[in-house]
Amino acid sequence: MGSEVFSRFARWTERQSGRPGAFVAAFGVVLVWAVTGPLFHFSDTWQLVINTGTTIVTFLMVFVIQNAQNRDTQAMQLKLDELIRVTKAARDGMMDLENLPDKDLAKVKSSFEKLAKAADCLDHRIDEKVERAVEREVEREVDEELNERGIRD
Repeated sequence: MGSEVFSRFARWTERQSGRPGAFVAAFGVVLVWAVTGPLFHFSDTWQLVINTGTTIVTFLMVFVIQNAQNRDTQAMQLKLDELIRVTKAARDGMMDLENLPDKDLAKVKSSFEKLAKAADCLDHRIDEKVERAVEREVEREVDEELNERGIRD
């Protein structure tokens, strides 16, 4: 019950704080504070007001932002898991990687880095073969054209 109330509050706060109006309101507060500086003779209390206010807002927003990131990450993981599940060529073992210990996750990362390097090498070899094949084909076509025109090297 309590966590559901917090989640709803966090989502509402997240949406509201991301709007232009929230920025304008925050800017307005800072502007009013700055303008009142001479009125309060730039006193320590005047400075303490803005410091305390911004600290409290920042402290509370950390929890709202973390909640939003956790929710977004979980939703993204579920979507990726679904894509892995329905893709025949995908490895089902890739689902729930986020739950692996760091040591095991590092091993998986290392394996994929090796795969990427091997694929990169293959790509270069394929590119070179394609280039040579295209060059040979162009040379053949040029030779045919020269032969048709009766021009020899």
